[in-house]
Amino acid sequence: MIIMALNCGSSSVKYQLFDWQKMEVVAKGMVERVIIGGSFIMHEIPGRENYHHEQDCANHQEAIDLLIRTVTDPVHGVLKSVNEISAVGHRVVHGGEKFTCSVLIDESVLDAVKEVQHLAPLHNPPNIEGIEAAKALMPTVPHVAIFDTAFHQTMPEHAYIYPLPYEWYEQNKVRRYGFHGTSHLYVSKRAAVLLGKNPKDINIVTMHIGNGVSHCAIKNGISVDTSMGLTPLEGAVMGTRCGDIDPAIPAFMMQKNNLSAKEIDSVLNKKSGVMGITGRFTDRRDVIEHANAGDKRCQLALEIESYRLKKYIGAYMAAVGSLDAVVFTAGVGEMGAAIREKAIEGLEHIGIILDRERNNGAMTRKRETLITTDDSPVKVFVIPTDEELVFTEDVVGILNGTYTDHMHFQYSFAKEDFVRK
Repeated sequence: MIIMALNCGSSSVKYQLFDWQKMEVVAKGMVERVIIGGSFIMHEIPGRENYHHEQDCANHQEAIDLLIRTVTDPVHGVLKSVNEISAVGHRVVHGGEKFTCSVLIDESVLDAVKEVQHLAPLHNPPNIEGIEAAKALMPTVPHVAIFDTAFHQTMPEHAYIYPLPYEWYEQNKVRRYGFHGTSHLYVSKRAAVLLGKNPKDINIVTMHIGNGVSHCAIKNGISVDTSMGLTPLEGAVMGTRCGDIDPAIPAFMMQKNNLSAKEIDSVLNKKSGVMGITGRFTDRRDVIEHANAGDKRCQLALEIESYRLKKYIGAYMAAVGSLDAVVFTAGVGEMGAAIREKAIEGLEHIGIILDRERNNGAMTRKRETLITTDDSPVKVFVIPTDEELVFTEDVVGILNGTYTDHMHFQYSFAKEDFVRK
């Protein structure tokens, strides 16, 4: 059984083919610069040289058609025919309040996703285009939606309702939703295994840190709070997003510089965060390199980001009670030893004792690592995320009729004998 995972962004299509019988990735890649011109596909097969091919794709259907032709190509592909694909799992960023788990896509589901696309105007429209394109090109296979927001639908009202006019929630569904749900789900299950506990018995803080950043307070195995809100703008310092700020600042700067709502939204989402502080970088590797060379603004960016991370650990420890572990994941979380150290140093008083040697050695996206001392009351792990595996297992569970909510569904990666390939 071959499962395709699709993640359609505004100008890209990321894909993965997974062989369920062998429990391994057979191919993955990305079509980039969709719509904007100069499109190309980068196709990866384990054990083979990467394949790069340039071809303009005016829309997502052309991009998905290109990837299908690539994976079935006699020379560069891995499949004899598209008919070998058993099902497709689609990442959908926003499911609103309706979807608490992954679902088989029919017209009613697609309509419901379209109804909430105003809540994620940068993400849901390309997700929808990808679904429609894939269904057109692969009309006979099941298509499943996997929602970023679903994992956080366990939050209590006091965590997701904003202190705003309640009518805004009733009429416009203004509330905290949270994102990166599949990543928080995966690493929380893996943390339970590493702790030797049942997922329902763990209290942890998961920290997904990439260009986008979100944290999650997980109590008794479920999300009770998360840093991103109505949109992915709220929360931690990110690559280009500001995260938490005084809400009066946008109005102040709009009046001061005669900016429109669209212009200020662009500044907060695309010109702030690490980019805003440094003036030129979003990649933390560049920030660390220039900080070490004496760049004051890069040094400041590291201090600000790490300080915000530390505050979230403390806040979420208060939310979950007795804390078992903190988990770092995603690109920066997995590779940014300097940022991890700054975020957790000085937290001995709350039971976190960093092992610097272990932390400095945890610079791979392939291994799960403990970076605190053996006697640290609260453990800190670096766990590489695998959102595509969550996609795949949800799809297979739905096909087999065994799928249910994440606390009862038996994920392979939540088992003690799971081995990451």
